[in-house]
Amino acid sequence: MLQLYNTLTNQKEKFEPLNPGKVTMYVCGPTVYNYIHIGNARSAVAFDTIRRYLEYRGFEINYVSNFTDVDDKIIKASQEMNLSVKEITEKFINAFYEDTSALNIKKATLNPRVMDNMDDIIKFIEVLVQKGYAYESAGDVYYKTRKFKDYGKLSGQLIDDLEQGASSRVDDIDQDKKQDPLDFALWKKAKQGEISWDSPWGQGRPGWHIECSVMSTKYLGDTIDIHAGGQDLEFPHHENEIAQSEAKTGKKFARYWLHNGFVTIGEEDQKMSKSLGNFVTVHDLLKEVNPQVIRFFMSTTQYRRPIRYSSANLNEAKVNLNKLQTAYENLSYRLKDSVEGNDKEVEANFANLEKDFVKVM
Repeated sequence: MLQLYNTLTNQKEKFEPLNPGKVTMYVCGPTVYNYIHIGNARSAVAFDTIRRYLEYRGFEINYVSNFTDVDDKIIKASQEMNLSVKEITEKFINAFYEDTSALNIKKATLNPRVMDNMDDIIKFIEVLVQKGYAYESAGDVYYKTRKFKDYGKLSGQLIDDLEQGASSRVDDIDQDKKQDPLDFALWKKAKQGEISWDSPWGQGRPGWHIECSVMSTKYLGDTIDIHAGGQDLEFPHHENEIAQSEAKTGKKFARYWLHNGFVTIGEEDQKMSKSLGNFVTVHDLLKEVNPQVIRFFMSTTQYRRPIRYSSANLNEAKVNLNKLQTAYENLSYRLKDSVEGNDKEVEANFANLEKDFVKVM
């Protein structure tokens, strides 16, 4: 029996896709304003491994992972580099494919981009407004968090606890526009000089959370089997995705939620992130370390647990991978020169090993 640990229920559950033999899987992809760092790659490796195992078990996987190509960080980077948003995003999307290919990560079935789905995003928001789950305010559109009664069911957050800290997390301008401090942006009014699109609420661009709701349901259906991403996305990003999607469709958004652990760095095990400036890019690391070693380093820790990045741990991964490769080469050499036979006992042992492997998975 195949089981997955579901963050939604905080327990292992028997995995049964909606359609037997076929799996729909959505993984939150990168915001493309820089090279991916080791923490980003950990997520890509983790869910590529899970995808490969599901395929090994005979499932057909429709694997969708987005590119966020419209974002505050991208706009800031384009201004700093004196490049257009399109030039920035194309550069780092190409770099993403190069880095993930080096790590032997299979290409997604589809990598949708926000810019290519703007009409669908606007229509999705319009439905939320019509249903009373969203409202326009001075060119912005906000989601009514309290109206969604199941808000917090993924992360275990309580509305009353969220309310206490909400005011401190938004500036005075945003606060004045909101009906409630807990409400979050679905559409943002354009600022001078920013890339924007026409909408029923004026020129603007989408908020971060709405993008994944739109692209996942557009390409995989109203209810998907697996939604995955890093632990840092569980709240508020994935929580908000659930609120948006289920308010629009009236259906369960995702049946199994998977979240990978952080990559930490330093003696204090600080989370690696671009915002903290403590990151190492895959682009740079590949100049010094064999990509197979990098992937092996990430694969030898259970995907939900944190993993510490250090030169010592990378070197340990290199040594252990070399041992496996040497053992494989020695076995291959012996099999090549061995006399052909019909050893049923050996075949039975191999079959039992495979059964044991499947059992523990």
